[in-house]
Amino acid sequence: MDRSARAFWLRSPGHAEIRDVDLPEPAEGEVQVRTLFSGVSRGTETLVFRGGVPESQHTAMRAPFQEGEFPGPVKYGYLNVGMVEEGPPELLGRTVFCLYPHQTRYVVPVSAVTPVPETVPASRAVLAGTVETAVNALWDAAPLLGDRIAVVGAGMVGAGVAALLARYPAVRVQLVDANPARADIARALGVDFALPADAAGDCDLVVHASATEAGLARSLELLAPEGTVLELSWYGDRQVSLPLGEAFHSRRLVIRSSQVGTVSPARSARRTYADRLALSLDLLADPAFDALLTGECTFEDLPRTMADLTEGNTTALCHLVRYDTEQ
Repeated sequence: MDRSARAFWLRSPGHAEIRDVDLPEPAEGEVQVRTLFSGVSRGTETLVFRGGVPESQHTAMRAPFQEGEFPGPVKYGYLNVGMVEEGPPELLGRTVFCLYPHQTRYVVPVSAVTPVPETVPASRAVLAGTVETAVNALWDAAPLLGDRIAVVGAGMVGAGVAALLARYPAVRVQLVDANPARADIARALGVDFALPADAAGDCDLVVHASATEAGLARSLELLAPEGTVLELSWYGDRQVSLPLGEAFHSRRLVIRSSQVGTVSPARSARRTYADRLALSLDLLADPAFDALLTGECTFEDLPRTMADLTEGNTTALCHLVRYDTEQ
């Protein structure tokens, strides 16, 4: 069995490279996985790439199989889909999802991989982490039948939330983004689209995922009295100003954070991390989620691609990394 592998490392902020890796022989209770696809979670990974993780968050931001430390050298990532090459008979040859960085092969405990349903293509399965974030957010938000909802920020996470909300009965969902090209994504997901200035107000709930100060301020403006903004953006080391004067208090508005690192308190007594991930993979049987896969590169091109994503030279949502040339 081939024990060689190659891994993507951030050598220092803004500088990445591919490194050779020697894998250990899988022990009992472990699997060796050959990567088919990985995905770049653009918001988080470009923040890591530019060295924007605050020192106070170095521990909280660790990925499950991260090596090294922020700001670098560090091996970081968490959207990986591969095929089990070695391990228990029931997993041999199975396509699995794992919260593993960008690497051609890896060895992990059996408990770290989740089989991908046959109804979900391997390339789409890299979105499992994104959909898991959206599931957790909606457990936090608990939208009700007939709610008026805006999702501000049509990036990877915002689009994932909108895709799930499109399934809710009698709910008005509008995806809001400053980029008019994102209207095509909204259409593919089956929800309405609006530019920020044109968005419908009087919302019971606004899910904010634009990671911009302007987006958060606009989210508050779109609320009905006693409405809630669910904040999914993570700003890293950036300071954000928020308009909490004017009618914020008289309208009794709420800003609530949501983070996928813990299972929502609304479900934590009855759902595990594994339950949440398995649900997310089942949801990915819907081909509408392909709209979130808007860029692609080979593994060897990933250092240059990550720099382009960070500099804004490409506007991909989930950037798909293919490993065909590495097999």
